[in-house]
Amino acid sequence: MLRYLLQRLLQLFPVLLGISGITFALMRLTPGDPAEIMLRADGIKPTYEAIEATRHAMGLDGPVHMQYFHWLYRVLHLDLGHSYSSSRPVFTELMNRSPATVLLTGCSVLAAVLIALPMGIGSALYPGRLLDRMGRVCALLSVSMPSYWLSLLLIYYGAVKLRVFPVMGMDGVSSVILPALTLGFGMAGVYIRLIRSSLLDVLRMPYIKAARAKGLQEWIIITIHALRNALLPSLTLLGVNIAGLLGGSVIVETIFSWPGIGKYAIEAIFAKDYIVIQGYVLWMAVVVVLINLTVDWLHLLLDPRIRLR
Repeated sequence: MLRYLLQRLLQLFPVLLGISGITFALMRLTPGDPAEIMLRADGIKPTYEAIEATRHAMGLDGPVHMQYFHWLYRVLHLDLGHSYSSSRPVFTELMNRSPATVLLTGCSVLAAVLIALPMGIGSALYPGRLLDRMGRVCALLSVSMPSYWLSLLLIYYGAVKLRVFPVMGMDGVSSVILPALTLGFGMAGVYIRLIRSSLLDVLRMPYIKAARAKGLQEWIIITIHALRNALLPSLTLLGVNIAGLLGGSVIVETIFSWPGIGKYAIEAIFAKDYIVIQGYVLWMAVVVVLINLTVDWLHLLLDPRIRLR
């Protein structure tokens, strides 16, 4: 197992290097001069001399490949540059907003699991019955309802009508419930159907019949023998969703004014703050590859067949 994880870690470096090169190139192809944008953000009417002096100070007047190597050297020292609009370090801003995004991600995953796991198992154990039909309706609503529409519904009923939850912002534990329900319910539909289909396939396997022939109780067969293998496809999909949530859910964070990474990224896009966008894309790449590595490690723990291969 250790050898496999070391091989995967070594494979991450060329992936991240390639992503950093593509990100740097795309930012250089975007319209607008970073030096002029930075001067306008400071309220300075840019002249040709001021723009050239700022470009020289930012290192933008040299060859492109040297700019990339200088930028990559700073990235390796956790320096993603400074924002054009706020003049603050991008890495510091991402770290300051990460706790809010991690909190929202954890609560959203918890909400999705609490909805999808019992409904998916119930639908598989009682196919064609009332619980299965309820699971189908819930899954259909989940995948069909846009997140912005569900956000507005939860704000209207939970915050305006009932006045139980705050409308927006991060103010206590209750403020995370509405955005977490929005994201969790949006993910739950896919997991309900995936858990149902995977568990139905596993329950038809010969080792399940052998366990029943031995006289094991049904709840032991379901929870220990069947569910462990049935959750492997869901675990892979969950890793992808967690990576996306850790990058910030732009729509939900904007609607609820949640001070996370997604809101920070959308503000940078509207402000044309290219250095922030560049750092955000690289942050997303690191998060995705690390989450994928974690999912592979969990697969090794849950499925002995992978370790044998």
